[in-house]
Parts: sequence; structure tokens; C-alpha cells
Amino acid sequence: MSIEEKVENYKKTLELFPNDQEKYQYLIEQAKESSEFPKELRQDSFKVHGCQSQVWLVPEQKEEKLHFLSDSDALISKGLVTLIASIYSDETAEEIASSEIDLMEEFDLGVILSPARRNGAYSMLKTIKEYAKNLIN
Repeated sequence: MSIEEKVENYKKTLELFPNDQEKYQYLIEQAKESSEFPKELRQDSFKVHGCQSQVWLVPEQKEEKLHFLSDSDALISKGLVTLIASIYSDETAEEIASSEIDLMEEFDLGVILSPARRNGAYSMLKTIKEYAKNLIN
């Protein structure tokens, strides 16, 4: 499934929720349902800078595709990073680097997230794109 298709699937899911509070709750549920993150990967080298809470993104390359493990010490940030990591996982570095989708706009999350959380989400996306660009160069 392409990045665009994954975004469209999440967009359809988020549109099912009639209000912003339920969208917020959906992100929290994503955090609770995310897979266990190995404690040994909670290293400074994997921290996403620019997030209000602690967020870790760990890239793994498998057969020309990138996969991202993610975690956070705050539920809403963990939900965001889980969603973002799932969108960009199992894609090539080229596909990730060339994607210009504005997730905040697509998902209309700017309304429910504080400015600090929006900046954090931007930092998560920027980190994923930097990992991809470094593999290309």
C-alpha cells in the first residue's frame, strides 16, 4: 500500500468521528494498541528533537524498504508517532523523501492539537524524511 493510500485510509477513519474529542481519543487508542518498544532502543540517538515529550523513532532497513519503530512517554505523542510511523513504514527511502503530504492538513489534526504538539508532529515527520534522505545520499 502506498503512502497516499495509507493516508487516505487514516483520513476515512478519522472522518468517522463526529467531533474533535473522539479524534483525540482515537490517537490515544493508537498509542495503547501499539506494539511493545524495546527499552534498549530508548537512546538519545533515536530521540526526536522538537517534541514536548520524549519521542523515539528507530529506522530499520529491510530489503530496500524502511520500517520505523516508535515510542513516547506521553499517550497523545505516542499515538501521533505510531500513526506517522505506520504511514511511512514499509516504503522505500525515495518514496518517503519525495512525499509532500501535509498530514496535519489531511487529517485536520491542527484543530485538536496544541501548537507544541503540532510542532512535535512536524519534528517526527522531519526526522523520518531525514532518515530517508540520508539513505539516498
